[in-house]
Amino acid sequence: MSRRELIDAEVRVPLDQLLDALPGGFNAIPDIVQRRATVEAMLSGIEVPDNPNVTKEDRTIPGPDGEPDISVRIYRPAGKTEKGIYFIHGGGMILGSVEGEDPVATKICDEVGAVVVSVEYRLSPENPHPVPAEDCYAGLKWMAAHSGELGINPEKLGVYGGSAGGGLAIAVALMARDRGGPALKFMMPIYPMIDDTNTTASTQEIVDIGIWDRAGNIQAWEWYLGGKPADQYAAPTRAEDLAGLPPAFIDVGTVDMFRDEDIAFAQRLMQSGVPTELHIHPGSYHAAETFATDAALSQRIWSLRIDALKRFLS
Repeated sequence: MSRRELIDAEVRVPLDQLLDALPGGFNAIPDIVQRRATVEAMLSGIEVPDNPNVTKEDRTIPGPDGEPDISVRIYRPAGKTEKGIYFIHGGGMILGSVEGEDPVATKICDEVGAVVVSVEYRLSPENPHPVPAEDCYAGLKWMAAHSGELGINPEKLGVYGGSAGGGLAIAVALMARDRGGPALKFMMPIYPMIDDTNTTASTQEIVDIGIWDRAGNIQAWEWYLGGKPADQYAAPTRAEDLAGLPPAFIDVGTVDMFRDEDIAFAQRLMQSGVPTELHIHPGSYHAAETFATDAALSQRIWSLRIDALKRFLS
């Protein structure tokens, strides 16, 4: 049986529409520059109304030592807040942008009532590991150092990211632990991309969904690692010690190729004494809630995330 038959009927509609318009999905476009342009064009065609409760500011900040500056987008809610969320976009380390995930960052800012700082890290294959992770860590340090200016309490700072952004969220949490800060109140890696080996059962199963299938994942990891072996900051499943990481919330769908690596990682976090909340959503494929925003399944997913973010930062 094709795993596509296991997808929730409501969230499957936009996926089928995507595959009708782009047979094989985004990964069927071999040239990465063209693939990025196609993704950006499709995202730009989605009209998202402005949210009057959120103000935005683009800023250039220092990058890692000796490296170029990086840009961030700062989201501020209408009311006063002490909460801060560092946001890392997804895209398999090879795609994605602050602009592409602007609706998600805006939603979180508004519904959680938190200052959100979204980082524009450099992408692979042009910039293989450790560049993206180091860019993200530099942005986190900037946010913590400028907590007063941002109006947030440095003791109420957490990190959020989906897919590649989830893997990078865990990576910067590991860096913060190993390098003496900044202190994090929580991490919320959403269906994180964390295992470069592609040996789990779910990586063998998810081959024809059309959204982040096995072949695309293997290629993305090859580009991200640039021919070098993965360390724990590239592929967090390789971390030998998870103790001392901040409390975690992880969610993943049953029809997501990252399912098994994420479940196993959540179990290891619990075994290491890290308070961990894990949600597994039947019928959800990778990033289904961003494709089918109005579906009942998507609403349940977002309700759990927003509730957890509020609890983390209370």
